[in-house]
Amino acid sequence: MGVIPLSDASRRPTRMPAVTASLIAVNAVVFLLELLRGETFITSWSLVPADIVAGRHLFTILSSMFMHGSFSHILGNMVFLWAFGPEIEDLMGRGRYLVFYLLGGLAATFAQVAADPTSTISNLGASGAIAAVMGAFLVTYPHDKIRSLLVIFVFVRTAYIPAALLVGAWFLMQLVNLGAVAQSPQPSGGVAYAAHVGGFIFGAVTARLFEGQRRPLAAETP
Repeated sequence: MGVIPLSDASRRPTRMPAVTASLIAVNAVVFLLELLRGETFITSWSLVPADIVAGRHLFTILSSMFMHGSFSHILGNMVFLWAFGPEIEDLMGRGRYLVFYLLGGLAATFAQVAADPTSTISNLGASGAIAAVMGAFLVTYPHDKIRSLLVIFVFVRTAYIPAALLVGAWFLMQLVNLGAVAQSPQPSGGVAYAAHVGGFIFGAVTARLFEGQRRPLAAETP
């Protein structure tokens, strides 16, 4: 069974989520460049933990946050960003939200580097920053219902899942998977679970510091 979050059914942003839309656009453009320029481009701009520890290629701390390894990777990340980002942007305001997003990505990157500082495997993706957005959503709107698609084999239906349940279950899975990776005797490429956990914790802990003066009112939910 799979769950695909679509949007917050409990409230609507009071203004267009311009920053969230722009972040999605930038990620799409960078992914197009990856397709056009190939492996050399990806290697040059993705992050290698061992390089960061050695003080090399520090610019990749930022550039890697806008890169993805496949169509499914970028599609999944952008779906999650669009599901949770607009309400957090509306709550924080565009400027604070952009700073929060970037700092969340940095926190996620440092968590991943700290988890395996000698790794020479390339890291790339926006999921750490998006995890920060999800962490912020959990602490600010835990009772909101998230309009989601439930995919059970070939059957698809719409469901309204409390944010605390959906986001909380997602975070628990990241913790479990991080523990499994930590106990593995052989390092391997794959999902950067430490980045997810680090970004999420950053978002949950600091979200209140970035809040604006007003909080959007909840709407009637199905």
